[in-house]
Amino acid sequence: MKNLKISLPVFLMAIIMVTGCVKDVQTSNAITTNDLVSSVDNLQSAVNGGYSLFKDHLPFNGQTDDNLMYLRQYFQMSDFASDDIVCAQVTEDPLFLSFTLGHTPTQTNSRYFWFISYKIISGMNTVIEALEKQTNLDPASSQLLGECYFLRAFAHFKLCNFYARPYTQDPNGPGVILRLSVADSIQKPRATVKEVYNAVVADAEKGASLMNQPRGPMYASKEAAWALLSRVFLYEDNEDSTIYYSTKVINSGRFSLMTSDTYPSLFANATTSPETIFCIAFTPTEDYGKFGSIASMIYSDGNSGWGEEFASKSIRDLMGEHPEDVRNQLIVPLEDADRNIVTKNGIETYYITKFSFQGGSPTLSSPIIFRLAEMYLNRAEAYAKKNDVADALADVDEIRKNRGLGDALYNGNVPQGMSLLDVVLQERRIELAFEGQRVFDVYRNKLDMDRSYWGYHLPGLKETDIDLSVQPTGYPNEIVSWQNPKTIYYIPIDEINTNKLCTQNP
Repeated sequence: MKNLKISLPVFLMAIIMVTGCVKDVQTSNAITTNDLVSSVDNLQSAVNGGYSLFKDHLPFNGQTDDNLMYLRQYFQMSDFASDDIVCAQVTEDPLFLSFTLGHTPTQTNSRYFWFISYKIISGMNTVIEALEKQTNLDPASSQLLGECYFLRAFAHFKLCNFYARPYTQDPNGPGVILRLSVADSIQKPRATVKEVYNAVVADAEKGASLMNQPRGPMYASKEAAWALLSRVFLYEDNEDSTIYYSTKVINSGRFSLMTSDTYPSLFANATTSPETIFCIAFTPTEDYGKFGSIASMIYSDGNSGWGEEFASKSIRDLMGEHPEDVRNQLIVPLEDADRNIVTKNGIETYYITKFSFQGGSPTLSSPIIFRLAEMYLNRAEAYAKKNDVADALADVDEIRKNRGLGDALYNGNVPQGMSLLDVVLQERRIELAFEGQRVFDVYRNKLDMDRSYWGYHLPGLKETDIDLSVQPTGYPNEIVSWQNPKTIYYIPIDEINTNKLCTQNP
C-alpha cells in the first residue's frame, strides 16, 4: 500500500471516516499506522472520534443541516412514533413522518441515521483491524479496543431496531447489512435479524472481555457491554440471559439508583450520576440551542426551542395516577397568567425536560443510553415471562420505592385486572419515558400502539374535524397494529441505489 503525507488531525479523522484499508502514513512527525496503535494518546483520539459521531452534524447529501445528528434522529425516530409524545401541528420537518407513519425511502432523517450509523461502524472497523494485528496489548489499548467492539455492536443493534421487524416477530426475516470488515464490498445483502443479533452479541461479549480500565460513563465499559447484552437478550425473549447480564450490572457495585430526592436532577447531571452506565457527553460548546438540540422540539422557555411536541395525554394520565411520583416533575405544564394550561391546536402544552438543564441550559444534556433502572426492569420483564411473580415485582418495587412510591408498592401482589407482564411494561413506560424505548417495547411484545387521543399523528385531520372533549375513534394511526409494515422504516434510497443486493422493506 502506498505511503501518504498527511497531518495528524486529518489522519485521525480518516481513521474514523474512511471505509477501506488502513493506509501506511508518513508525515513530518513520523506519524504512521504503527504509531497510531502503539501510542495510547493517538489511539484514544481516534476512538473518541467515534463517540463524536453520535453528536456531530456531518455534511450529508451535499449540505449541512443542523437538525441532522445521530442522537436527535435516534430519539425522534423512536419516541415520536410512540404513544408518549404528541405532535401539536403539521411540520415539514421529516420528524413528522414518524408521528404519521408516512415513511418514505427518501426521508432525510432516516437517510442520515443510516449514513451516520455506518460511518461509526466503518471507523470502528478500521481501528479494530489495526489493533487486532498487534500482540500483547497494554491494558489501556485493550480498553480502547473493547470500546470499538461495543460501539460497533450498538450501532448495528439500533439499525436493526429501526429497519427490521423485531426478533420476536421474525428472527429469520431481513435485518440490516452487517459490516464487520473494512474489506466488505459495497454490494452486500441484508443479514437476517438473527444473524445481526448474533453479531451484536459476539461484539458485545468481546468488548466486555477487553474493557478493564473504565474511563467514566461517557465512554463504553465492561458494564455498558453487559447492559447492551441485557437489552439484546430481552429483545430476543431470552429470559435466562437477560437475567444473567442484568444481574451482573446490578451486582457490579459501580452504580446505584437515584432516590426520590435526587432523581429529578438525574438527566441534567448524567455524566456524574451514580445511576448512569453509559451516556453521550455534551459540553457547553456543544449546546446546539434552538437549532439542532434534542430538547428544542419538546421544551422551550420562550426563546430556547420550538417546543411543538408535548407529553401525550396518554402518558400523563398514567403517571398522574400517583401525583407523589417524582417522575412527574420531568413533565412541565406551560401556564398562562391565570394558571390555565396553554393549548396549541387544542393540545395541552406539557413540556418534557429529560434533555434540558445541564449547566442550567434549557437545550443541553448528555443523553443517557443505559442506566441502572433499565437493568432492574429488563430483569423484571424476564422474570415476568418466566412467571416468577415474587422476583419480578421485587425489581419493579425497587424502582418505585426510589421514585416516591413507598406507599404504593406491589409487595408481591399483581393488581386485579392486570397481568404480571402488564405491571412490568407499565413501569417500563413510566420509568423509561422519552428515552427511545417505548416503541420497541410495544411491538417486540406483539402489542398494538394505542394513540387514541387528539394530535397530528392522526393524518389529514384538523382541530375542527373532531370534538376535542372526547377521545377520537376510528381514525388512521389511532391504533397501530404490531403487524403494520410502517412500524419500521424503509431502507434509505441511497443504499438501495448503490447496493443492488439490498432488498427494500414492504
